[in-house]
Amino acid sequence: MFRLTKLADYGIVIMTHLAQSQAQDRAQASTQEIAHATCIPQPMAGKILKSLARAGLLRSQRGAHGGYELSRPATAITVAEVIEALEGPIAITECVEAGPGCDLHLLCPARTNWQRINDAIRDALGGVSIDEMARGIPEAFLHAHERHAHERHEQAARA
Repeated sequence: MFRLTKLADYGIVIMTHLAQSQAQDRAQASTQEIAHATCIPQPMAGKILKSLARAGLLRSQRGAHGGYELSRPATAITVAEVIEALEGPIAITECVEAGPGCDLHLLCPARTNWQRINDAIRDALGGVSIDEMARGIPEAFLHAHERHAHERHEQAARA
C-alpha cells in the first residue's frame, strides 16, 4: 500500500488551515491555535510548523502576538513542496532516489519505469496547490462525478 505518513498528512492539513485563514485576512496563528483548530496534538503541530518554517513555506514571528503564516500565497505552494519539506524527496522506490539504494540497480529492467511512475506522482502532487486543497473538491471533479453517477443510474435502469 502506498500511503503518505501522518506527518505529511498533518502538514497538509495545517497548511490548508493557514490558507483558509489567509483567505479570510486573519493574522498569524499560534501553535496552540493551529493545533486546536486542526485537532492535531500540539507537540506534533509544533514539530510540523517548525519544519515547514525551516523549509521556507511558513514565516514565524515570536512574541505575544506572534505565530505562523504562509510565506507566500497559497496558490504558489504545492502539495509536493509540503511533503518534501516534511519527508524529503518524493520517491516511490529506493532506486529513484539519488544514488543506488538496491543491489540490482544496474541490472533492473523496471528502474526506468519506476522513474516514470515517480515523476508522474511528483508532477501530480506538484500540480495541486494548497489553495486548491483549502477550497475543497474542485467543481470540475464534482461535475464529472455527478455525470458518472447519472450514467451508472441510467445503465442500472436499462438492465
